[in-house]
Amino acid sequence: MKHTIREVFRSPKFVVGFILLIAMLLIVILYPLIIPDEPLEIIALGTFFEPGIYVNVFDSIGARTYTLNLNDAQERRIASRLGEQERLDMQEWLVSYGIPEEEIDLEDTEKLLELWENNYDPTLRFQGMTSAKKKYFARLDASLENLLSTEGVIIAVENVETNELEQTRVINQSDFVNINQVPNVRVLPLGTDNFGRDMLTELISALGTSLQIGFVAGLIATMIGLTLGLVAGYIGGWVDDIIMFITNLFTVIPSLVLLVLISYSIGQEQRGAVTVAIVIGFTSWVWTTRAVRAQVISLRHRDHVNLSKLSGHSIPHIIVADILPYIASYVVMAFILQISSAILAEASLSILGLGPKTTEVPTLGLMMNWAMIYSAHIMGKWWAYFPVIVVIALVSFSMNLMNTGLDQVFNPALRD
Repeated sequence: MKHTIREVFRSPKFVVGFILLIAMLLIVILYPLIIPDEPLEIIALGTFFEPGIYVNVFDSIGARTYTLNLNDAQERRIASRLGEQERLDMQEWLVSYGIPEEEIDLEDTEKLLELWENNYDPTLRFQGMTSAKKKYFARLDASLENLLSTEGVIIAVENVETNELEQTRVINQSDFVNINQVPNVRVLPLGTDNFGRDMLTELISALGTSLQIGFVAGLIATMIGLTLGLVAGYIGGWVDDIIMFITNLFTVIPSLVLLVLISYSIGQEQRGAVTVAIVIGFTSWVWTTRAVRAQVISLRHRDHVNLSKLSGHSIPHIIVADILPYIASYVVMAFILQISSAILAEASLSILGLGPKTTEVPTLGLMMNWAMIYSAHIMGKWWAYFPVIVVIALVSFSMNLMNTGLDQVFNPALRD
């Protein structure tokens, strides 16, 4: 046993896949201990907040200010609100208005803004301009207000007695605050999703749930396939015929079709993560059964099996003691592939809207479903779907690497 384990961990492919899987499991276990937030808690009033560090504005106003005279501060401020695309959009509107393109200098910010302020009319709508585009130009105009101003912002508070605003302080453009002195700061490395939930917390929780679904479904499918394959391969005869007849029926019907029909018949309220895992497990055992049966047929007439028969051992004893150990490595590889297949099957079901109930726990498939429903891929909100795709790919990649590594260790034809 020690020799076998030593050989397994000498396989570079297995080691890399194993490390990837263990790293993901550790993240799933440790992250909730460090950040105990609910994965489905709505923290943002709005959808698809961009990844970044969010500092509470109210607290930053009251924080101690420091004066930093940075040479490029004004340039950065202008660039954040008036980038290359915004300049091109302004040019588009001005040309439609009737101003010759050669008179519009996109590099001269001051002249461009002056030209815009003197000509832009939010009530105008040119031929071919959609309502969405018209609203965009209105938002663009609002964002450009006081862009070149060098004056500070006045903070005023209403006097309770006189009901008049009284100036309390002025925030200059050279005023800065230390982020460590602001009490409320939230880091959102992956932004928020369509419901305003922290994507990173949700993603890690979804990874854990999907791994649980994969493990349960893989265990069920492997046990069913192993049992039927052992019985059919060793006993043979009419028992083999019946088992293979049932197996062939399930082979003809695509597993995804079965999953869709069964999941739809259960109903969303009853579809929890465990229920979905059981459904996937009971529809994914076919290829394991056929593969195990083929292995057993090649072993049932070996000398040690015949000797066990002559010794009067029972069929269950022969199967468990004389045949199963010889295909144990193959069963482990089948189990690994079943886990990977179950995770992909859950993702496929959830994308179709037939996955686990959406109000209980997130899964990788559900996150993809939410991103698609709210058109994240169309609006360019990559953080709502791309990290999920990467995680699914990493899980499948790690398990396939482990399986390939085990195959190289236990398959004589593949050994160096």
